Amino acid sequence: MKELIEFIVKELVECPEEVRITEIDGERTIVFELRCNPEDVGKVIGKSGKTVGAIRTLLSTVAARQGRRAMLEVVE
Repeated sequence: MKELIEFIVKELVECPEEVRITEIDGERTIVFELRCNPEDVGKVIGKSGKTVGAIRTLLSTVAARQGRRAMLEVVE
C-alpha cells in the first residue's frame, strides 16, 4: 500500500525526491503520514480535497481486501 501511495503522489508533484511516507502499523489499522515539499501540498490535496480523497478511496479499497483499515494524513 505504501508503494501505491508513493507512486501516485510522485507523479503529481514537482519535487518527487522530497516525498516521504511514514507507515504507522496498528492491529487492524494502518496510518500513512505523507510529507512533501510545501509547494506541492496543494497539488496532492487538489481542489476541494478531491485528489487526496481519491487517493484515500483507493487506499481504503486495497486495505479492505486485506481485512484492514487504512488512513492517509497529509502532514505539512
